[in-house]
Amino acid sequence: MSSSEANRAAVHSAVAIAQEENKFKAVELRKREGLFEVLWTKSGKAGDGSWSGFAAECGLPTVTTKHTKFSGDRVRVVGFESTGVAFYRMDAPAVAENEIEALVKMQAEAMLPLPAQEMEIAWRRGAVRDGKAAITIAAARKQPLQALVDNVRDFGPAKILLDCEAIVRAWRAVFSQSKEDALVVDVTARSTQLCLVENGHLSNATVLDIGLEDFLRTSRSLPGGVDLADQTEVTERFSQDIRSVLESSGYSEPTDLPVLVLSDGSGAIESIVCFLKSAGLNAAAALPEAGSFRAQSGFGPAQIYEYKLPIGLALMALEKPADGLNLFANLYDPAGMKKKDYGVHSLKIAGAIAAVLLTVLAIVSYGFDVATEKRLSRLEGQAGFKELVERQTLIKTVARERPDLLQLLSDINSGENRGVTLDSFHFKKGQPVTVSGQVQDNDQLYDFQKSLLNKKGITDVNIQNTSRDSKTKRLKFTITFHYKTFTKKSAQIRSPELRKP
Repeated sequence: MSSSEANRAAVHSAVAIAQEENKFKAVELRKREGLFEVLWTKSGKAGDGSWSGFAAECGLPTVTTKHTKFSGDRVRVVGFESTGVAFYRMDAPAVAENEIEALVKMQAEAMLPLPAQEMEIAWRRGAVRDGKAAITIAAARKQPLQALVDNVRDFGPAKILLDCEAIVRAWRAVFSQSKEDALVVDVTARSTQLCLVENGHLSNATVLDIGLEDFLRTSRSLPGGVDLADQTEVTERFSQDIRSVLESSGYSEPTDLPVLVLSDGSGAIESIVCFLKSAGLNAAAALPEAGSFRAQSGFGPAQIYEYKLPIGLALMALEKPADGLNLFANLYDPAGMKKKDYGVHSLKIAGAIAAVLLTVLAIVSYGFDVATEKRLSRLEGQAGFKELVERQTLIKTVARERPDLLQLLSDINSGENRGVTLDSFHFKKGQPVTVSGQVQDNDQLYDFQKSLLNKKGITDVNIQNTSRDSKTKRLKFTITFHYKTFTKKSAQIRSPELRKP
């Protein structure tokens, strides 16, 4: 094969389509010899047609079946507007990936504002610090996700990606080529998207209902020809919203993190940056670098800024990241076009003791660990051998006082327990342990109660309620009991990080 043939064989492109407020936008991006080329761009009003109609205008085939084979050198992707996506943060033990997955799914169920069957989640594992991995969870209602799948099914995109992740990717590749932590601010006509970037990846995203139009009303004119209305009210609300996002993400000081506003070089964006600076934020404008791409004549910084969202989507498609937040994994299969009825479900104790244990440990250990870390921090101010001794003693004390949940679960499932099937298990510090299950008759239930009373550390075993299942004729029950001193009210430690929003 000649060098020119090899170059042609190495050419790959991605067609990315996104809806940004009331517009469809699309680009085709090609990667050749390590550089990206913008082959074409296209836009159209979203109200004038459908996703499939706009895809047809872009030259994409719009009739697909489960037997359709897509060209490997021209991948197509679409973006999902992440206005309705909620992001959560949690810490998890630094354990294997499959164990983390079970933990995240169960913890997410406690966080979600709606029943688990109405939601979809995706998660990404971050850096490990002090033996704990930072987890970013994205959650969204299933209905709008499925609606987008139905709208784009005809032209069969290979992936459906979050627009906030695409903005982060475009920022890194085109606006800064930086991997530093930052709050990336994308101001559009009617809203603003705040993307928190940590270790090069999106870790949180928030959409504000303040946009460029709020800054560009014509009630009065400022130097530079930029018309701004209600300057003080709008800018103060804008800066306060940004401060709130930073504080909720752990950045208590406004200058702790750079606030980078994506800019086309216009006076309006520059004014917004100035307002944020005057509010005490570490703000700066991030301008696109025209040299990042090869493109047709006339495609400069202004055009890169206009199409940054589909450009970011195309970059993600060409680079095939393995750690994206895929909210559509259970709803969309580009090869078979099949939809799965899958959600976040509670795990039964009989089949998932390990997963339950991990979740329980994450809940009950967090508050105790926070208090411990504060005590350890106070010791750090002292120097010398005494500090080390006290620190090690405290660590050993913490280890001794943690509940042995593995032993507890083993105790519950050990013994005769004839005919007992356990369905659920709930443990939280300061509350009685609750287990529910099924038995054939009352004799089996009383035997199970007696078995629990004989276990070391288990007291006050009470049968709360029973009911007969009309179909199986089995007796359903709920039992509560205390486990050592951990379930007494005095042991309760609340964790603000894990509270349901």
